[in-house]
Amino acid sequence: MATAADPRDSALERYGNGAVALHWIIAALIIVNLLLGLFHEDFARETRSSMMLIHKSTGITILVLSLVRLAWRLAHRPPAFDPVLKRWEASLARVTHWLFYALMILLPLSGWLLSSTGKNPIGWFGLFDVPKLPADRSTHELWEESHQILGYGMIALVVLHVAGALKHHFEGHRHLIGRMAPWARGR
Repeated sequence: MATAADPRDSALERYGNGAVALHWIIAALIIVNLLLGLFHEDFARETRSSMMLIHKSTGITILVLSLVRLAWRLAHRPPAFDPVLKRWEASLARVTHWLFYALMILLPLSGWLLSSTGKNPIGWFGLFDVPKLPADRSTHELWEESHQILGYGMIALVVLHVAGALKHHFEGHRHLIGRMAPWARGR
């Protein structure tokens, strides 16, 4: 049976500072955007309008940061999977990570296409307008449904990811979380 690596081993066993920063910034923005997307209809019309401006702006931000994150990932080799992981766990982790990249790009892109079918310009936090993508009103329902399905897929993926991290944490493999959360290393 494989044993866990010593959590105090070299920094090569954890993700680099750039990957860690992008991970947590994008994760926080995704959670905020999922909540805005799920619950904006529960608020008054004026509030919904402001929430959707923030939702769309945050989505564009997630898209840009995700492209940066993907470029970072392709240029910087991640640490190898810890030997404590079973083969199926490492395979599931690999698939989950690549699905995250796909959804972090496709979900905001579908929202951008959805917004592009409307009459109003797409503002980025009220600072400037984002150009519309080539989409017309006839594709509105397609992009709306796609955006919702991808959003629920993102929720499922986040739950799976957090469940996996908690599983390893409670099994005593806390150093695994420390690879992406250095402040939690070895606790």
